[in-house]
Amino acid sequence: MKALRKYIDKIKPTFSEGGKLASLHSVFDGLETFLFVPAKTSKRGVHIHDSTDSKRTMTVVVLALMPALFFGMYNIGYQHYLAIGQSVSFWTMFAFGLLTMIPKIIVSYLSVLGVEFAIAQIKKHEVAEGALVTGMLIPLIVPVDTPLWMIAVAAVISVIFAKEVFGGTGYNIFNVALVTRAILFFGYPLAMSGDEVFVRTGTTFGMGAGSVVDGFSGATPLGQAALAEGVPQIHNIIGQPLTTMDYFIGLIPGSIGETSVLAILIGAVMLLITGIASWKIMLSVFVGGFLTALGFNAIGANGPMLLSAVDHILLGGFAFGAVFMATDPVTAARTETGKYIYGFFIGVFAILIRTLNPGYPEGMMLAILLMNFFAPLIDFYVVDANVRMRSKRAAKTVKSV
Repeated sequence: MKALRKYIDKIKPTFSEGGKLASLHSVFDGLETFLFVPAKTSKRGVHIHDSTDSKRTMTVVVLALMPALFFGMYNIGYQHYLAIGQSVSFWTMFAFGLLTMIPKIIVSYLSVLGVEFAIAQIKKHEVAEGALVTGMLIPLIVPVDTPLWMIAVAAVISVIFAKEVFGGTGYNIFNVALVTRAILFFGYPLAMSGDEVFVRTGTTFGMGAGSVVDGFSGATPLGQAALAEGVPQIHNIIGQPLTTMDYFIGLIPGSIGETSVLAILIGAVMLLITGIASWKIMLSVFVGGFLTALGFNAIGANGPMLLSAVDHILLGGFAFGAVFMATDPVTAARTETGKYIYGFFIGVFAILIRTLNPGYPEGMMLAILLMNFFAPLIDFYVVDANVRMRSKRAAKTVKSV
């Protein structure tokens, strides 16, 4: 590390004002501050000094996503070889998923960081660190067979119009990764839904050749529930019945990082221990979703309504959204009471969308984007209520004196 520090210090004048590559100062600064904590400290005004800066915070979030990413890689291979009826080793399945995911991650980061670096250069600003998380989230929330060009187009559009037009990191009102998912869903619905996009049946770099077995169906558990008239009977892609434990572990079709609640909870523990994510938002999302699902169970008339409350929060993007999306500190409510309200209604709306709109059996994406919009309003009324309450208390104190 000392050698790297010396090298960076050596080339730094080249990128500083007056240097040959001064026009690329923002790019150099972004790379330098990613590798090393800046030595600069504030000299005046009121500031909070902490050893953890925003880049380190985003790095922890990326690390918390690793369990979901690694399991997603394995599950890609597991579903593929199950579909073609071949029995292979754990490492073969993982290698297949790894080779499938690497291009998506590279394209996502190139697209997101490309826009970030370009705009930072134009505005002569520092490179925003939020791209570290956004670039990883996007490949995890899309189906495995989403074309790379679609990921690139949607990522670029979302960073520009859902983030930069609002002023950049810290000013956006919508979660950028979810806007990317929304652009893909509404712009290319055939590539983002149905029974053929969640299980990779083709080869990856020549690996995994074979034909799908008879009776294969790539429908997700929520997709199957949406079509059920009574209590849903959920099966895997070759017709074998699935259990609640299967949902929890995650060996089911779905978006790459969203299938394993176990892996997601490991990431949640990391975020909570480090104090990066709000447990109030996480908890209230699960409570809101669970209670809403229980209500529909009582009046159930179709498959989504009759799907058990536990299964509802284990399936689809519910857990992933609650842990990694709803807790985004920029787009979530910021008052302590507001966090409970914000999270609760995300859970409520996610289940409402699932059960009342069978054409869209997921719901979590739209629920979070909707509450992103209302988060500032929630905070306003929470603060306003607190001000009025304290004003009344002060008035009573004055009268008593």
